[in-house]
Order: sequence, then C-alpha cells, then structure tokens
Amino acid sequence: MKTILRGGCLCGAVRYECPGPLGEASYCHCDDCKRATGGPYTVGVLTPAATLRIVSGQVKSYTSIADSGRKITRQFCPECGAPLFTRAEKCPDLVFIKAGSLDEPQHVKPTCQIWTKCAVPWAYIDETLPRFPESSSS
Repeated sequence: MKTILRGGCLCGAVRYECPGPLGEASYCHCDDCKRATGGPYTVGVLTPAATLRIVSGQVKSYTSIADSGRKITRQFCPECGAPLFTRAEKCPDLVFIKAGSLDEPQHVKPTCQIWTKCAVPWAYIDETLPRFPESSSS
C-alpha cells in the first residue's frame, strides 16, 4: 500500500498530501529560515514538487534572494501565516515540506544540518549529523 503524507497549516485552511515515503530531511540554521519560522532553525523534508498536491485552500508565496544568491520562495497559509513549503531556484523540481506541518512529524529523521555558521548558540545541534557551515552543495 502506498504511503500518503498529509499535513496542513495551523488554522486548517490549507491541507496537502504527497505520496511517501519521506525524502531526505535537514535542519537549516540560515537567518532567513529563522525569521520565516520564528525559531532557531527549520526542518525541511525534500520531495518532488510534481507529487505535492494541495487538497484544500491556497498558499501565499514570498520570494527573496537567499544567502546563496539565488531566489528562494517560501509558501504559507494566507490566513494563519503558518509556513508550509520552501522552493529553491537551484532545485526547481523539488520542494521542502516544513516538517512541523506534517500530520505525523515524528517520522522525520534529519540527515544533516546546513548553514551552521548562523546557528544560535543556545539551539541544540545534534553532533552526530554531518554539518555544513553553508549549503550542503554548491
């Protein structure tokens, strides 16, 4: 039986689904992710963009220039503001689902941490995971 990942925003206006299994997940400590989430980092789960389906509601998007110099688009619920997805210009066929928006986020197991040079000193950083001061790839 095929696994379907499901999730949504805080107020329930936006719901999505994506065929599983979970893709690679990473912690991102960049300043933009911290500001976008209001936390010390974000955890994104990589999945093919073509498989992500919004089943109710619509997302709003905000595009900016990332520290890499490339465009990055963050998508969120226009009602409650909950962050849902990130799309990066350098990988247009992929989308990062915000792990906290999944109905079952406990199944996410990050495999690395990126932009650790921006990590706040009080944030827990798992020392057993590979760490990259900036992005994990060029």
